[in-house]
Amino acid sequence: MRKQREQRKQGSRGGQSQKYPISYARSPMPYALYPKRKILTLLFAAMVVISIVTGQNYSLNAASSVGKDTLTLITSPDYPPYEFYDTQGGDRQIVGFDIDIAKSLSQKLGFKLQVMESDFNGLIPALQANRADFVMAGMTPTPERKKNVDFSIIYYEAKDTIVAPKTSNLKQPQDLAGKKVGVQLGTIQEQNAKKIAEKVTGIQLKQLNKVPEAIQEIKSGRIDAAIVEDTVARGFAQANPELEFNVIPAAEASGSAIAFPKGSPLVQPFNQALQQMQQKGELKQLVTKWFSQTTAAANVSSAPAKGGLNLDFTRIIPEIPFILKGIPLTLLFTLFSVFLGLIWGTILSLCKITGIKPLTWLANAYTSIFRGTPLLLQLALVYYATPQLTGYDISALTAGVLTFTLNSGAYMSETIRGGIQAVDKGQTEAAMSMGVPYGLMMWDIILPQALKNILPALVNETIGLLKDSALVSTIGVVEILRSAQIVGANKYIYFEPLLFAGFIYYALVMGLTFAASVLERRLRQSE
Repeated sequence: MRKQREQRKQGSRGGQSQKYPISYARSPMPYALYPKRKILTLLFAAMVVISIVTGQNYSLNAASSVGKDTLTLITSPDYPPYEFYDTQGGDRQIVGFDIDIAKSLSQKLGFKLQVMESDFNGLIPALQANRADFVMAGMTPTPERKKNVDFSIIYYEAKDTIVAPKTSNLKQPQDLAGKKVGVQLGTIQEQNAKKIAEKVTGIQLKQLNKVPEAIQEIKSGRIDAAIVEDTVARGFAQANPELEFNVIPAAEASGSAIAFPKGSPLVQPFNQALQQMQQKGELKQLVTKWFSQTTAAANVSSAPAKGGLNLDFTRIIPEIPFILKGIPLTLLFTLFSVFLGLIWGTILSLCKITGIKPLTWLANAYTSIFRGTPLLLQLALVYYATPQLTGYDISALTAGVLTFTLNSGAYMSETIRGGIQAVDKGQTEAAMSMGVPYGLMMWDIILPQALKNILPALVNETIGLLKDSALVSTIGVVEILRSAQIVGANKYIYFEPLLFAGFIYYALVMGLTFAASVLERRLRQSE
C-alpha cells in the first residue's frame, strides 16, 4: 500500500511540472520531454544554418511580392555582348551578359522569366506602359531616367570610348572639335557626348537608332567618330581592322543597372540578389565569360574583305536560315493587314457615299486624320498607349496588324469610293427599277465591278504594305528587316545583311506583282 501511495504521489506531480520545471531535470520524467527539446533546438539551428548558407533567400521571393509567377524582361537585343540573338541554326534565342544575369536572378527570386524585345529608345516607354516588369539593356541610371523609372544597384561598370578610323588621330575629347560624332539615341553615351560638346566647340552630334548604324556612318565617311561603350567598341574594332577605339577618361564612375517602373516592389529583392551574386563571385564569372569572348561573339575574320566595296557576303551565309525565318511572319502580317484593311476601307467608302451626313463627316474626318499623320507615329501610339489606357497588353504583332488595318483602310476607302462611283450609273438605275434591294445591289452588282476596276490600285497598296511591314521592327517584331539587323549586330557588320534583306523584299514584290497580273488577265477573260 505504501508503495502504491508513493507511486500516486509521483504521478500527481505531473501537474506541477510547469510550476517547478527545474526539479524535473533530475526526475525520470524529463526523458519524455528532453528529446522533444533537443529536436526543436536542432531544427532551429538547422534553419539558421540554411538561411546563412542560402543568403536568406526566404526573404527574396520577388514573384510573390508582385502576385505573379512570371516576370517580363524587355531588352534591345542588338548590343553584344550584353544582349543579342544566337542565330546558329536559324534559332531565335536572345543570349548575352544581361540575359544570364536575369536567368540567375529568376532562379534566386523564384519566378519564371519571359523576354521581350524593343528598340532601345522604346524600353522606358514600355515600362511606363506596364508592358514589362524590368529592363536590362546595359542601361545606365541618370538623373533624367530616374525621374521616370527606378533603378537597382550598379551591377557592371563600363567606360565610354571614341571609335574612329585609325588614320584620323581622334583619341581624346578635345580632338573632336569641329567633327561630326555619332551616338545611339537614348543612351548614356548620347548624354555624355552632349556634355563633351558643351566643353569642346564645334562638335556636331548625330543621333542614330543603333550602334551598327553609327559604325557604318564612320565607314561611309558621313561622321568622323562615334562614342560607344568599351565592351561593344572592342567587338566592332576587331571586326573592322580599319577602326580603333580609345577610352574617354571619366570624372565619375558609371555603369549598368536594372530599370523598374516607378514604385516597383521588385527593387529591394533584386538588389539583395545582385549583392549575393557579387559576394559569391557569380557576376565576375559572367563578366569573364562574356567580355573576354568578344572576338568569338563577333565570329568574323579580322582580315578586311577585298574589293572596292569591301563587301563579304560569306560572313552571313550561316545566318541566312535565320533571316529567311522572317518571311512567313512578313507575309502573314501583310495578308492580314490587306484583308482587314479592304473590309474596313469598304465600310468607310460606303459611309462616304451613303448620303447620311453624320456618317459622311465621320468617315472623311477619319480618313483625314490617318492620312495626315505618320504611320510610324500611329504604330507607336497603338503599341504603347493601348496597355496604359485600357489595361490590355496588346502584342507587337497585333498592334502592327491593327495599325496597318486602320491606316490602309483610310487609303483604300478613297480608292474604293472612286471605283464605286466609276461604275456606270445605269447599273444602279437598272437594279433599282427591278426592285433589287440596295444592299444586295451593292454586294452583287456594284462592288464586283468596282473591285475589278481598282485591282491595280489595290495591288499597289498591298505592295506598299509589304514594304512598310519593316516598320514593325521598331516595336520588336522579328520580320525580315529585324532579322537582318540582328545578324548585322551579331557579326558587327551592316551592309551585307541589309542588302540580302532588300533582295528578299524585291523577290516577294515581284512574286506579288506576277500573281496580280495573272489574276487581272483572268478577270478580263471572264468578261
